[in-house]
Amino acid sequence: MKNTAVSKEQQSMMTPESVLKDLMQGNNRFMEGRDQQVDNMSLIAQTTGGQFPKAVILSCIDSRVPVEKVFDQNIGDIFVARVAGNFENVDILGSLEYSCKAAGSKLVMVLGHESCGAVKAACDGVELGNITAMLGNIMPAVEKSVDESKGGLTNSSNNEFVAKTVENNVILTMKRIRQKSLILKQMEIEGAIKIVGGVYSLQSGKVQLI
Repeated sequence: MKNTAVSKEQQSMMTPESVLKDLMQGNNRFMEGRDQQVDNMSLIAQTTGGQFPKAVILSCIDSRVPVEKVFDQNIGDIFVARVAGNFENVDILGSLEYSCKAAGSKLVMVLGHESCGAVKAACDGVELGNITAMLGNIMPAVEKSVDESKGGLTNSSNNEFVAKTVENNVILTMKRIRQKSLILKQMEIEGAIKIVGGVYSLQSGKVQLI
């Protein structure tokens, strides 16, 4: 029974490696249907006055990727930032910096997912209202995939191309986080945090680190 929230003392003793291991073990429990039983009211009572999450996860808004559930995490365990296509911008970067520098989280994970609608739209060059500018953040990943392509269609009808672009989008987002946030870059250099990437499978529920 999960009935104890993460305390400041517990958080301070965690390492980036131990947090990553914990999340992946949670993903295994999720896939195997062994999710922890939770006393939500107890966790609510313990976290009303403060929170000490161990990680922050930047994910897509996709309803098929319920981040806390995918990692079998609960109230007070993790921060989650969500935007279609799981890319960084100034608001996301500020949120990541707050999570780690101010609130003590040990891990930043960029989480893409299989068959991402935003990535597919970017692959197809969709233009529609504010979506157009949003998809511009994903275009570097599309362009990288085109450069790496060994033939075949370079649009959403090619599942392999989409999968490669999902992965490239995670990789490039991680790279830009390090470039644009001196705070997070320095924390990673010092070993205070780790920045990692993963892709979630809609079919199996597995998170594959990349």
